[in-house]
Order: sequence, then C-alpha cells, then structure tokens
Amino acid sequence: MADRHNRDIEREQAPLPAPLPVPTVDSHAHLEIVTNDVAVSDAVRTVLDDAKSVNIDRIVQVGYSAEQSQWCVDLANNYPGRVLATVALHPNEAPIVEDMEHDWAIIEKLAQEPRVRAIGETGLDYFRTPPELQQRQQESFKWHIELAKKTKKALVIHDRDSHEDVLSVLLEVGAPEKTVFHCFSGDVAMAKICIERGYILSFAGTMTFKSAPELREAVKLVPHDQLLVETDSPFLAPAPHRGALNTPAQIANIVRAMAAERGEDVAQLATALSINAERIFGSFA
Repeated sequence: MADRHNRDIEREQAPLPAPLPVPTVDSHAHLEIVTNDVAVSDAVRTVLDDAKSVNIDRIVQVGYSAEQSQWCVDLANNYPGRVLATVALHPNEAPIVEDMEHDWAIIEKLAQEPRVRAIGETGLDYFRTPPELQQRQQESFKWHIELAKKTKKALVIHDRDSHEDVLSVLLEVGAPEKTVFHCFSGDVAMAKICIERGYILSFAGTMTFKSAPELREAVKLVPHDQLLVETDSPFLAPAPHRGALNTPAQIANIVRAMAAERGEDVAQLATALSINAERIFGSFA
C-alpha cells in the first residue's frame, strides 16, 4: 500500500541500533508504507522481527483512511501479543475523500474490533490542507473525538501548524480521557498546557534533530505517566540517520536520546514507556 501523498519512501533503511536493555513499545507506526505489502507477508514479519531483536517487541499500527484502517485491523489480528491497531481518517484525507460520511461509517464499524484500541490519527493539519478545506477538516476532527468518547478508546491526534485550533477544539467538545498528541511538535509553552490538561505527549525522532531544541526542552518537562515514544515510521528517522527509511527498531535510538535529555536511566525510562503504552492502549495479548 503506497504512501497517500506519494512522498519519497525509496530510501535505504536505517541500520539496526543496539538493543535496549528491556522491552518497550513503538506507539505509532505505518508498516504498510514501510513494506508496501499486504498485512500478512514476509516483509511485514521481517520488520516486526527486526524490531523485536532490539527489544521493541510491541507496535501500535496507526490508521489514516478507510482502506488502510482495515489493513491495520488485519495486521493486529494476525499478530496477537505484538500489534494493536488504531483507525481513522487522517486530517488530510477527510476533506478530500469522495464521501466522508461513508468513510466515517467504515471507521466506526472497524472501531468495534477488539484489537482496535484508539481512534486516530485524526486532528488538524494546516500545512497540507488549504484554508477552504479546513472547516471540513475540523468537522472530521470533532466526529473522531466523539467516536473516541463513545467507544471509550484513546484519541490519537495529528497536529501540524494548527496548535491553537487543536487545543481550542478539544476544549470546545471535550477531550477523551486518554488523548495522545502523536509526534508532539509544540514548544515548551504548549507542552505545559497539555501536561496541565492531562494529555499524553508522544515524542518521535524529531526530538533528535539539530533544528528542534524546543522539543528537547519540552521532553524534559513531561511526567512519566504522560509520556510515549514513537517512530512514525517510515518517516522521521532519528539522528544520526535522518533521511533514512525509519522502522520501529529505531525506537531504541529515540529512547536513548530521550533518556539523555531527561537525565534518566535508559532501562527505567523504557519500562515506564512500556507501562504507559499498555495503560493507554491496553494489553497486547
């Protein structure tokens, strides 16, 4: 299944890092783009096995369209103990699909699957969506928020160049109990707001980029129980492999970078991140 925006994913894969001392979780990945294959395939198994070899033994496979959300469910159903799924229309998908309400119905049905543990990624993206489509995007965001509350599942938010409006919508309609900011991209001030409101902040390889000092300051502030780690693979490979094809195995490098910034032991942080993922998304068994 190709990338929805036809971005360049023909890249050399980042090399496998040294294993973490204890197992932990990649809380946000897109393996269908990493492999461009069906959910039950040798390519997918290789990615999962590579991750497990460095102690990334569980993965949350994240949805962004009606068709691809079904792929997520298929993957999770075929890998009990290793993969959970989320389902949604991505904020860049929602305003341009032929029949948004039809796709919502598919997402709502998939949300009932037992291995679907969150609604997302949804949210707002003013980088790729022109102003004339942003109202439709906000409508979809609100619909997904209500679905998360109705199903009592976590909400996974995509927020790009839209911080103020995302926070405003969450206040307007009421955030679900478990609200995750995927690939947190805000500054210290926004992190403080999110922490105060009880939101969960998930950090990706972007926090290792030289251009992201605000993220490194923000990650230091987040309490253990509001912190997640993710790859957003195949995108955003961490330094020193920025630009390579990212895979869940790179969580090992991100956790080490996160521990260094926070002045914490790698094993203790990895354990806390694992506990958080299972508290937010439930057991992988």
